[in-house]
Amino acid sequence: MGQEDLQNGNQNKDTEKPIHDADILERIVSHLGDMGRYQKMLFVAMLPAGFTFAFIYFVQMFITVTPQNYWCRIPELANLSMEMRKNLSAPGIDGDYDHCYTFDVNWTEVLETLTPPPHGTPTIPCQHGWEFDFSDIPYQTVTTERGWVCDRSSYVPTAQAAFFVGAVVGTIVFGWTADRFGRVPAIILTNLIGGIGSIGTSFTTDVWDFMLCRFIVGLSFDNCFMVLYVLVLEYVGLQYRTLVANLSMAFSFAIAGITLPWMAYYIADWRILMWVTAAPMFIVILAPWFLPESVRWLVSRGRVDDAITVLKKFERINKTTIPDDIMNDFKIFAEEARKEERRSVLEMCKSSQLRKAMFSLLLMYMGGGIIFDGLMRLSDTFGLDFFALFSCYEVSELVAILLVVVILDKFGRRSSSSASAFISSVALLIAIFVPPGLPRAVLAIVARLFMITCLTCVMQWCTEIIPTPYRVSGVSILHMGAVLINTLSPFVVFSERVWSILPILIFTGSAFLLTGLCLTLPETKGLPMPQTRADGEKIINENTLFGSKKRNTTPAVP
Repeated sequence: MGQEDLQNGNQNKDTEKPIHDADILERIVSHLGDMGRYQKMLFVAMLPAGFTFAFIYFVQMFITVTPQNYWCRIPELANLSMEMRKNLSAPGIDGDYDHCYTFDVNWTEVLETLTPPPHGTPTIPCQHGWEFDFSDIPYQTVTTERGWVCDRSSYVPTAQAAFFVGAVVGTIVFGWTADRFGRVPAIILTNLIGGIGSIGTSFTTDVWDFMLCRFIVGLSFDNCFMVLYVLVLEYVGLQYRTLVANLSMAFSFAIAGITLPWMAYYIADWRILMWVTAAPMFIVILAPWFLPESVRWLVSRGRVDDAITVLKKFERINKTTIPDDIMNDFKIFAEEARKEERRSVLEMCKSSQLRKAMFSLLLMYMGGGIIFDGLMRLSDTFGLDFFALFSCYEVSELVAILLVVVILDKFGRRSSSSASAFISSVALLIAIFVPPGLPRAVLAIVARLFMITCLTCVMQWCTEIIPTPYRVSGVSILHMGAVLINTLSPFVVFSERVWSILPILIFTGSAFLLTGLCLTLPETKGLPMPQTRADGEKIINENTLFGSKKRNTTPAVP
């Protein structure tokens, strides 16, 4: 073969030639069936996990939401109508009432005249709790039951912070668990812990036990789905990987997000809502009977016989057979790869190419994460219905995920991600110059739609860049970055009080940065997943816009 052939290559032949025998597992999957009966069962298994992934993230917004209208409760006025009680007890003018103070007067005298105290009457903080107008939020929440408003309003964001702290700790602990003890034990533990924490939340009575339960639930966040997500993708053929990756998100995460507001609305009891949203997590007790361990992980731990047992199970269920020569190649590869496969993420980062790619992916997750979370929080400034607007956001998420199914394999990972991020950037840039209200809300929904499109592309992209021995830990680190940045999201939104367009400026800058970072990563469309660090370096060198493909085209001298 001449040097020109080596430089240009034949794409079909490249996909057949192993990268250090890395695609032997891809060839095994093709013989098992790219999307056989067992893979379809695994796809169905992802659905309840995807529902819980959405539920534990979003449900806290519905159990702690505060009605827009509330005022100091005055026992002497209890027999009057709600509107009369508010008019008499809440200081304010032109419909703008004070939530936290009431008049310092003799309420028996006010009750005799039914006339509000005159302007300038001294006020005092609420002495007997608060009354809430449930016309916009038609049920009691943790906030309304326990009076977490005014001087106690910090309890809600503090509990939110406890959830994200738990998510960070859980990412570290269960990322290590998945790499040390296997994917299946990690999936079982994360879901059981999340379910127990969710049910425990319904029995809390104070802020401290509530925060503890939210921390426990946070431990399972992300890992309850993402470990299974990575596991299932390893068993799906290349031509179905995009479909499975994104339809699993569309039919679980997005649909759960769309239905959750109306579940909360019609259940109208935050404790029952916690039980209902926790229920799918306990399905995981069936996992040992139908969920296979990762063959790639088993190989990385030197458990070749166990890996073969898993493959035999696929053969039996799918009614397929792996040729003997392919199985022999797999055994040879597994034995040779054992030492490399046991290395850590820090070992992977010794490679400058993989280190730069990992850093770019981390920044992309963080930039996209703060936009994903921040735009939803910023919706409070749009003045629209809470439940309807939340559903609109989640409908846009469903559209975004389905859009990925159409564009990801057609245009590739890099083009799909960068174009989506750019459109999101432009929508946010326009929103800076649009006054608050419906037009800005529409632009925010469009921006979030295309940012979710980008992030969904990146979710699959990262699994095709990070080599197998580091994949679960690497993906966990990326998601931990997104979780960490989400702890700052409320503060970014709060900066709107300092300068009304500052949050959107921050989101716009993040979106443009993400667009540029997309262009630095390798195109992995149609490539087998890298099994070793050398495989990852080769993919980066030969498939980036600024890689060293041309420098590597000359064959090495033996």
